[in-house]
Amino acid sequence: MDALFLFEVTLAGLGAGALYALAGLAFVIVYKATRVVNLAIGEMLMLGAYLFFAFSAQLQWPIWLAALLAIAASALIGGLIERVAIRPMLGESPISAFMITIGLGSVLVGLVELIWTADQRRLPEFLPQEPVFIGEAFVSSKVFYGFLAALALVAASAPLFHRWRGGIALRATASDQGAAYAMGINVPRVFSLAWMAGAALAAIAGIMVGAIGGLSSSMGLFGLGVLVAVIVGGLDSILGALLAGLLIGVLEAWTGAFLGGEYKLLVTFLILTVVLMLRPYGLFGTRDIERL
Repeated sequence: MDALFLFEVTLAGLGAGALYALAGLAFVIVYKATRVVNLAIGEMLMLGAYLFFAFSAQLQWPIWLAALLAIAASALIGGLIERVAIRPMLGESPISAFMITIGLGSVLVGLVELIWTADQRRLPEFLPQEPVFIGEAFVSSKVFYGFLAALALVAASAPLFHRWRGGIALRATASDQGAAYAMGINVPRVFSLAWMAGAALAAIAGIMVGAIGGLSSSMGLFGLGVLVAVIVGGLDSILGALLAGLLIGVLEAWTGAFLGGEYKLLVTFLILTVVLMLRPYGLFGTRDIERL
């Protein structure tokens, strides 16, 4: 086996894994605060990428402004979704909100195809184009900078959770909603904050995924890898989302390189099955997670 080739494949896998981790963080934030399993995370990621496309390519606004507007618009849409579709489900069976997120994914795909059609699109080039070498190993510049951006955002989330007032409220609500109410925390507002933060992070991940692979209404399939990563890592664990995302990305890259792309999903879901059999709450998740 060529060690250099293996190293290059591993680096590419780490790049994909970092994006899994970033989108997984969006998933975990929503789950920790609201206990809602958001299966529409891939479609929210897709919507953020298309909003960036609209602002940058169609309206031809500066890249930095287009990115900020896409992220802000995604956050507002996330808050709207929570207020209109999720909050009325408070107190209902968890399966109710679960099914709503499945329907939400279909609605977002239909909305994207209605506005932008199902044709594939390309984002404007906004990442450096110079080749990147780590030692003698070549790494795609888009994958390299996507990895750095995703890892930086995931790393920055931990201090925010521990020091920022909103992050402390999110942690308190995640631990015990009743106690959070008793301490004067506005729990419904925390729910909205969680959905807005999750949607914003999903939009950032979508922009990076779109920059690497282009846009299409099937981008939501990226959410399958994200879902596997967060279940393997633990639905309520940020560290689990990070490590499992990187692990899934590397294993998918190795499988695609040495066995063929058709085996990637097989290996991914095999890992998921084994982890669920051995640790149903994930590698880093808490044991009292309610499974659907």
